[in-house]
Amino acid sequence: MKLYCARHGKTEWNAKDLVQGRTDNPLNPEGIAQAERLAESCRDLGIDLIISSPLIRAAETARAVSIATGAPVITDVRLIEQDYGIYEGQHRFCDGFLQNKRQFAYRYPGGESMMMLAQRVYDLLDEVKEQHSGKTVMLVCHGGVLRALHTYFYDMTNDEYFNYNIDNATPVLYEL
Repeated sequence: MKLYCARHGKTEWNAKDLVQGRTDNPLNPEGIAQAERLAESCRDLGIDLIISSPLIRAAETARAVSIATGAPVITDVRLIEQDYGIYEGQHRFCDGFLQNKRQFAYRYPGGESMMMLAQRVYDLLDEVKEQHSGKTVMLVCHGGVLRALHTYFYDMTNDEYFNYNIDNATPVLYEL
């Protein structure tokens, strides 16, 4: 089965380099344009189903792809962005956030660990593989989720994981 994965379009917090986990920000004008370009690039991919994070920035992006492809959208809370706890809304290059980002088994204070994130993402991928075999599915979610998702398919060193980044509204193809 083919699995396309995409990060939502850009938001104002993305533009300001702020940590944006569970804060439910909409797409900014650039993000809307990115979502529309993503949708156009997906028009002929044969997508049967779109599964989206319930956060508005992902839902808006998924809706654009759905309009272009005709594929239905369902939401799944397991695709919600990682809970970054006390770092929510802080600059993404602040020392505390970057130090915590290297500690996979350590929960962000007031949030969740990367291992907790990986568990819910892996569970979702196992379920998608079982329930949608032979289909083409697109997941629309968030950078942290996509980082964990990538490790389902590829081994990564801690440094590779720390530095792995997906551009907004850019599809990545995996085979399940």
